[in-house]
Amino acid sequence: MATLHVLRVFTDEAGAHGNPLGVFLDGGEVPEERRQAVAHELGFSETVFVEEPASGAIRIFTPGLELPFAGHPTVGAAWLLAREGFPVPALRPPAGEVAVRAEGELTFVAARAEWSPAWELVELGDPGEIDALEGPPDGRTDEVFLWSWIDEAAGTVRARCWSLADGVGEDEATGSAAIMLAAALDREVSILQGEGSRLVARPLGEGRAEVGGRVVLDELREFDAR
Repeated sequence: MATLHVLRVFTDEAGAHGNPLGVFLDGGEVPEERRQAVAHELGFSETVFVEEPASGAIRIFTPGLELPFAGHPTVGAAWLLAREGFPVPALRPPAGEVAVRAEGELTFVAARAEWSPAWELVELGDPGEIDALEGPPDGRTDEVFLWSWIDEAAGTVRARCWSLADGVGEDEATGSAAIMLAAALDREVSILQGEGSRLVARPLGEGRAEVGGRVVLDELREFDAR
């Protein structure tokens, strides 16, 4: 049996909302050939398999495919490794080295914007338009991040995101898209996404940005991954 940690990443200050994430701290307990099927069975937007806690080596799977990098899985994995006594200065998904740091209650990861999935960043004129969406507009069928300024001077943003190609559907909180948005705008943004998730993203220059937020542990679950 493998132990599954079920987290929520990018919660609000009260620990509500956030994007669910499954993490196997001992990823070796799940055979490599079973990982895609396990991620599909669990149904989280992503599931992380930690290959080696001390080095920060991880693999990330959606229900439909493996990702070289993703935002909320790296934030969640970094937070959990620190909580379990394995703080690391960087994670190592297939895309490359992802720097990790803590700032108060927030856990941040830094990556190149180009490592993110190919999100189409679409700005709408009013946050009410974001709230009213019943699905991705204009018949889009792949990966789209819809956003609008709540307060441009303050850098606050309302957003929703759909990832249809990999079977996720609407994503509650999307760290990789937040990295892309901060890099594209070249400014810090505070993002209210989905039902009430909170993300902070900052550009770091040279195509890099960081994203951070709060994480909570919801449950431990024994999982038969054979």
